[in-house]
Amino acid sequence: MKRPGVHKIAELAKVSIGTVDRALHGRPGVSEATRKKVLRIAKRLAYTPHPVARILSVGTATLRIGVCIPEEIHFFYDQMRAGIFDEARRANGLGVEIVYHPVPALGHGEREHVAKLLARDVSAVIVTPGDPKSATPVINRAEEQGVRVVCITTDAPQSRRSSAVCVDPELNGRLAAELMGKFVPAGSEVAVITGMVTTEEHRLKAEGFCAGFKQDCARGRIVVVLEAHESPDESYRKTCGLLVRYPNLSGIYVSTVNCLPVCRALNHYKRAGKVQLITTDLFPEMVPYLQRGTIRASIYQDPYLQGQLAVRMLIDHLLNGIALPPANYLNPGVVLRTNVHLFREVGRRFLEEKTKPLPRLGASEGRLLKSLRVSEFPIPGKVHR
Repeated sequence: MKRPGVHKIAELAKVSIGTVDRALHGRPGVSEATRKKVLRIAKRLAYTPHPVARILSVGTATLRIGVCIPEEIHFFYDQMRAGIFDEARRANGLGVEIVYHPVPALGHGEREHVAKLLARDVSAVIVTPGDPKSATPVINRAEEQGVRVVCITTDAPQSRRSSAVCVDPELNGRLAAELMGKFVPAGSEVAVITGMVTTEEHRLKAEGFCAGFKQDCARGRIVVVLEAHESPDESYRKTCGLLVRYPNLSGIYVSTVNCLPVCRALNHYKRAGKVQLITTDLFPEMVPYLQRGTIRASIYQDPYLQGQLAVRMLIDHLLNGIALPPANYLNPGVVLRTNVHLFREVGRRFLEEKTKPLPRLGASEGRLLKSLRVSEFPIPGKVHR
């Protein structure tokens, strides 16, 4: 069956082929009424542009997409960056160019880096707004200039950004809470270790977990929510204090990818496997801890797919006029010891390897442990920064 083309759309809309092309691709020179009419006919005909014709129409024009994501914690953002660049390579014939302008860590300079991207004449920006309050003005400025902004992993909901790609953070926290409720007995004490509650994703995960755990564990109690600010040393130190202060602690939920220091602290205090640990995402260094039961489960957010989808949505929007959804929420996965080998980040090589020895305590962690004081232990019922 012959696919409907721009000639048929032009005939039904009673306009020229050039007008159809401008309407389909969001270019100037066509009235809003005509644009809507053309798009309505295209939808009715289930029109999709022919790939070869689309490439020829783009020619040598470059579609520049600015990317501002953190470099650390690299276990997570390396995967996201790979998804972004792989998707851009697949669209190479369409003249897509990635302008990569990372920040060193989450919440460290997104506003300034996005402003620099706008000066590079980009058509769209993908950004991880670790500090949404700071990032919102520059996001709004970008949108006012016609630059589409897609937030990734975490959101700036008060901004006028076009879309967001992430796992629903509150759902993420509630899923972890439901699992924890199955792992620990009634009346258990558990804790949350997050990054920064000023980051939308971190705050909503903690809130979702706290609300869910009250429902899923009878008489269960959240003793503390600790902020580790994505710092391995801070995470290790605060976990050590947590384990000393709460000898009957039954579970810990780590809502960011910064879980290795928590695993090492559990091992040092000989609480691995006794304290039920639920973590976030997956990378190869986590596998020994999953295999030995130090980590009972991990909530998988697929950073690679997040990166892919953000680029794909922008290309479809900018080249084909496909509307951006307000948000694109991914379905979170659950990583267990039995299915860990199925995930991209691990791969087949772990099927053939014997369990590796756990990493030893680092020198800096040993010094932190020796310097630990009772005054540094958390106070229950508060978020500790």
